[in-house]
Amino acid sequence: MDYLAAMRAFVRSAELGSLSKAANELGAKVSSVSRAVAALEADLGTSLLNRSTRRLHLTEAGTAFHERATRILVEVEEARLATASLNGRPQGVLRLNLPAAFGRLHVVPHLPGFMAAYPEIRIDATLTDATVDLIETGTDVAVRIGALADSSLVAKRLAPHRRVLVASPAHLAQTGPVEAPAALVERACLLFALQPSDRWHFRQGEGPWQAVAVSGRIRMNDSEALREATLAGLGIALLPTWVVGSDIARGTLVRLLPEWTAQLAPSAEPAIWAVYPPKRIVSPKVRVFVDFLSERFGRLPYWDASS
Repeated sequence: MDYLAAMRAFVRSAELGSLSKAANELGAKVSSVSRAVAALEADLGTSLLNRSTRRLHLTEAGTAFHERATRILVEVEEARLATASLNGRPQGVLRLNLPAAFGRLHVVPHLPGFMAAYPEIRIDATLTDATVDLIETGTDVAVRIGALADSSLVAKRLAPHRRVLVASPAHLAQTGPVEAPAALVERACLLFALQPSDRWHFRQGEGPWQAVAVSGRIRMNDSEALREATLAGLGIALLPTWVVGSDIARGTLVRLLPEWTAQLAPSAEPAIWAVYPPKRIVSPKVRVFVDFLSERFGRLPYWDASS
């Protein structure tokens, strides 16, 4: 028995709750993963996993072995990374987790340059707005947007995350300009379904935040769809500059109240982050990808240049 391979199969099966999911991730047959776990159990003389129709569960012995096996696998991986980093050749599969709209607009378009610069890296990307457990899913790097929650993950700030108030020229020609945040109470607003409340928050300079109750007939959970509705003249939206920066530059959308800072909720300055699991040695493939995005976005991101 290849003990390290068997431990890896057991650990991923336990963390994913499924032999088939572990097999898929490891590029192995389900029967091979099952035999590896069974061989460990035979060697240890105890059951490590309880099998049900829906999910695997650790036994008491399995919990104890999982803790130590995970520690050993981490040490082995760090030893491998420490050696691999000496030759400076980023390589292997880079598993990414990206917000759907941001990934489509501002990560995927840069992949040709990244792949050309690092030909030994392969990309496995998942685009979703759900916050996933990086360790459980085996993700190397995730891009997250907003005020970052406290966690054990390592985070690097890639760019600011700004929202601006926008409307189409046709909509403004029909309804008139917006002179102050309070005027939004009487206007048709396009609401983001995931915002904390039906209030938008504004402030000038370092002044206090002002909450404005907004309403409208359209509510959506996707920023790109809200952009399309705004372009169609259906109302006023509070959207990220990375979604509408090019529209403002072209004049297809007009920025309103530019002297005001606007957010869906008052909080610490939101940003766009690269996050990855904490390790004593950062994998070369992770390091070069994070640095690549940071360089591409720049101190002033290209989507903010005209907004």
